[in-house]
Amino acid sequence: MAARPRRPGPQDRAPEGLPERLPEAVLFDRDGTLVEDVPYNGDPALVTPMPRARAALDVLRGLGIAVGVVSNQSGVARGLLDRERVEAVARRVDALLGPFAVWAVCPHGPDDLCACRKPAPGLVLAACHRLGVDPCRTAVVGDTGADTGAARAAGARGVLVPTPVTLPEEVAGAEETAPDLLAAVHLLVTPAPAGGDR
Repeated sequence: MAARPRRPGPQDRAPEGLPERLPEAVLFDRDGTLVEDVPYNGDPALVTPMPRARAALDVLRGLGIAVGVVSNQSGVARGLLDRERVEAVARRVDALLGPFAVWAVCPHGPDDLCACRKPAPGLVLAACHRLGVDPCRTAVVGDTGADTGAARAAGARGVLVPTPVTLPEEVAGAEETAPDLLAAVHLLVTPAPAGGDR
């Protein structure tokens, strides 16, 4: 039985002194970021939120920032999943952590050379278009270099939240990293130090 979502406490609040311009939207990778990574998962019963995911989302929603999901699902192209199973898992994620303002999913494989599969910018741009937000006022949070690469290609801000499967070179190549989702959100809504880039 899934654990009930924890009620946000004082430790989950956004930091004091918000930046002048908050992001208009924050887009999250699904597997390994919002929920535990179960390869090619088509079973809603296997969906388990990542630690502090609910708290991170609560901070953003409390500030009126739109939240969405951008997810590569190559299992469709590989014949391991169908769209109905992908949508069933999305509904479970929504039930546990939603509602999300937008879902953008790429069903293609690495060899399809599509414009949507991360690190291409298509999913990020599509989500921004559907939300009516500027990619430059959007952040992407994920656990791989493909996530931060898609952010960079779209002109968005990328934050990497490494997991044990994140490659060292992906960590080294990330402009910004955070130890968990709540820390990533605090990074996005905290003013940059004087003289900093953000």
